[in-house]
Amino acid sequence: MTRTSSRFSDYVFSAQPGYDEPSLREAFSHAVPLTSVVIYCYDPRVREIPQAVATFLGNQVYPGEVILDANGSRVGSTTTMGTVSVAAGRAVDAIRSVTVGEYLFGIETVVVVHHSNCGATSYTADRMVANYAHEHGGADISKAYDAGSVSISDYEASLAYDVALLRAAPGVPRHAEILGLFYNTDTGELTEVVRDAAVRG
Repeated sequence: MTRTSSRFSDYVFSAQPGYDEPSLREAFSHAVPLTSVVIYCYDPRVREIPQAVATFLGNQVYPGEVILDANGSRVGSTTTMGTVSVAAGRAVDAIRSVTVGEYLFGIETVVVVHHSNCGATSYTADRMVANYAHEHGGADISKAYDAGSVSISDYEASLAYDVALLRAAPGVPRHAEILGLFYNTDTGELTEVVRDAAVRG
């Protein structure tokens, strides 16, 4: 493989002399002990969701502490839960992040959270497609996104859909437990809606 040099090559592990991917994966798994991923909405009203999920699970450290070496470089963290913040907390936008998390750290739990009064409940997929075309010069987004992932009309259905989507994705580890939770924006209460147990063996 030919390596190229750029202004930021010093910060790219794979661009360094003696690069060894298996050793780096092992080092990452110890330096950043992520075991869970929570997928939630980027609505600023629900920024407390990761902490609420960590408390709900009971065995997670979030936000944790950054670990510094003798030179003050950030070399690790005590955090055990990674976060993916996307529109409406829909799983379709987070699958690649779960795959990367599994490859680098090993993921045991994936949690998808949908919240009350979410903006995604204020429209339908069909109207969004039609309005987008009208407002953006005929742009056709009808095939750009899975229609079942565009909006939310029923929280139990959307959480079941997303948990099933995650379970079916080849990049989501079969040994991971997948949970779908509903978050009450006003009270901070989490309710378990769907649980897909880890596949053993």
